[in-house]
Amino acid sequence: MRVVILRLAIKFDYVSGIMKWLLLALLIVALQSHSCKKQADARIPACIQEKIDAISGQPKFNPPASVYRYLYKDEYVYLLSSDCCDQYNYVYDKNCKIICAPSGGIGGAGDGKCSNFFEMVSDKTLIWKDSR
Repeated sequence: MRVVILRLAIKFDYVSGIMKWLLLALLIVALQSHSCKKQADARIPACIQEKIDAISGQPKFNPPASVYRYLYKDEYVYLLSSDCCDQYNYVYDKNCKIICAPSGGIGGAGDGKCSNFFEMVSDKTLIWKDSR
């Protein structure tokens, strides 16, 4: 009788251990898939990547070129710096349509189409900076 009880206890402990490992494995897979989704959301639109590639093929800007992503009016937008003084720094949507220029130009205040851009944005993320 003792042998049977001992065997049942060992078998239960073995099954319990397997269940713990299976639950842990499922938890890891679930967390991994969630982080992959976040990475997919942060992908750079192809047209923005083309602009980055084009800038990379030019002489280095002064100050160095950069691309920032912002959340603006519930959409991600991309602010590209210009190559020199008195030029607008344009904001593009995910299809590379120009939305506005919040900074740059002769007065430095942009084109006036989104003068409150920097007050309205959130989730500022550096996407690329020319490190040459």
